[in-house]
Amino acid sequence: MALVGLPLAVFAIVVNFYLVFSSSSPPVCPANARHGDRTSFHFQPAKNWQNDPNGPVYYNGMYHLFYQYNPHGALWDVGNLSWGHSVSGDLVNWAALDNALDPTAPFDANGCASGSVTILPDGLPVIMYSGIDGHRRQVQNLAFPKNPHDLLLREWTKPGYNPVIPVPADVSPDNFRDPTTAWLGRDGLWRFAISAVANGVGATLVYRSGDFLRWELNAAPLHASRDAVMAECPDLFPVAEHGTGGLDASASGGAGVRHVLKVSMPDTLEDYYMVGRYDDADDTFAVPAEDDQAAGGDDYRRWRRIDHGHLYASKTFFDASKKRRVLWAWVNESDSDADDVAKGWSGLQSFPRAVWLDEGGKQLVQWPVEEIETLRRRRGVLLGADEVEAAGGLREIGGIAASQADVEVVFEIASLALAGAERLDPDRSHDPDALCAEMGAAVHGGAGPFGLLVMASGDLHEHTAVFFRVFRLSHGYTVLMCTDLTRSSTRAGVYKPSHGGFVDIDIEKDKTISLRTLIDHSIVESFAGGGRTCMTARVYPEHAATSRSHLYLFNNATDSVKVSKLEAWELATASVNVGDDGLISSGGAICGAQTYL
Repeated sequence: MALVGLPLAVFAIVVNFYLVFSSSSPPVCPANARHGDRTSFHFQPAKNWQNDPNGPVYYNGMYHLFYQYNPHGALWDVGNLSWGHSVSGDLVNWAALDNALDPTAPFDANGCASGSVTILPDGLPVIMYSGIDGHRRQVQNLAFPKNPHDLLLREWTKPGYNPVIPVPADVSPDNFRDPTTAWLGRDGLWRFAISAVANGVGATLVYRSGDFLRWELNAAPLHASRDAVMAECPDLFPVAEHGTGGLDASASGGAGVRHVLKVSMPDTLEDYYMVGRYDDADDTFAVPAEDDQAAGGDDYRRWRRIDHGHLYASKTFFDASKKRRVLWAWVNESDSDADDVAKGWSGLQSFPRAVWLDEGGKQLVQWPVEEIETLRRRRGVLLGADEVEAAGGLREIGGIAASQADVEVVFEIASLALAGAERLDPDRSHDPDALCAEMGAAVHGGAGPFGLLVMASGDLHEHTAVFFRVFRLSHGYTVLMCTDLTRSSTRAGVYKPSHGGFVDIDIEKDKTISLRTLIDHSIVESFAGGGRTCMTARVYPEHAATSRSHLYLFNNATDSVKVSKLEAWELATASVNVGDDGLISSGGAICGAQTYL
């Protein structure tokens, strides 16, 4: 980058960010990075509570992530909810800035809840967020950069004319929140969507405006569900019918474009979506009748899942620099409040994922953004043959620190193995979590289970299993993906469920299935079938505090499973919101883990 001729202030900013984000610099880790649960490349503040991602945006060459944050402690406290703010040049390394929003005004006196950032046509970013006012009503407010020329957007002002949208008469005052990124319709009017309970019905409403200040509620909701409770954290975004590129929020719903409507359901703590058609003439969303999940109708909980594991409040943004759509999501803790207070923090963001529409046009594909490859250091090797033998077959992947790794493996299944697959009652396919709980990693079968054992102790008393099992249907086969946490930790008070989901691939035709897994101490994110089914888990193995973790391929099926591809990489520690007190130098690629130096 040429720095000659830059004004002194801009030069200082550029130099500062070069130092923070240069991949050649040795990683610097927070003092509590040696805590076994602290992650190394997932986004989290240096301390305290975080939840929903808010207003992710690419602006003037920088990525900005705002997030729900309690600056006063490691537990959720709605009255203290602020907007934390961090910036990045690469979606991997992050520098923390002061809070963008704090509850300081009558219209947000009891908390600055979730919202979004929109870039106006003149290039000015604007925050729209739900404030909880002095009467505990959820109202919608705007905030603007105090200095639009500040490349880092460090300070924001909240105009005194807020709220721009008070609670409508027919809307529950404590169920009116989470405005989306706004988009421009073909009529030149701005729109945004927001969750509400209107006339007793859970709905996603749409507002329109010509100037971004005065807003009018559309007569019809974008979507409504009489079968479901209040949905929150809505997202509506366009996707191209072909290709992996992303689209700006204002892309019309014409030829070659579909839309995704996503909601988060607080009664299940899961995110659901459907691919459909958005009509910007009447601002409604409809699911095509030919979609095999259209039978789910109004009940969001019968729609597709963003993630079949432990993930919530997802939010996307259009990355104008690389023409892609990127998804963030909150991954909360599943140990106790006492554990969170003891370690001084709670909550992660999933590693950012690029998302696009699969070739079938009915579901999303999700994949870790390519920048993760900048963290790759040592390459792992499979110790033993390229087949994992049946009935307890185990092969270790060695040469890397297994507690922070990126592993991609392709399993090849012979026709003989498929012939031995168990038959699945179609009625049981509606509850893959229960199937995974009943038929866990240790239950031998005909065509499965086979997969990975991650965050495993040397004696295997602790391990997390990510695996597949193939079932036979009346016509063809289906692939079940599971994450089995039942032996992930010996610590008391830890939630250890079984996660499950089916993978939309033709296993009879292809005879192969791929699995990519990101391992980062207390979080495991897995992507099956090239990203068609995703599964996130939280793990808290006790051995991680005193000894190194191991990584294995395993097979408990009747027949051997061939490994036709294996790429396993040890990942360096990113610089993520490093605090300014008690810093330590890693002295190697890994903080708080075996480095193999």
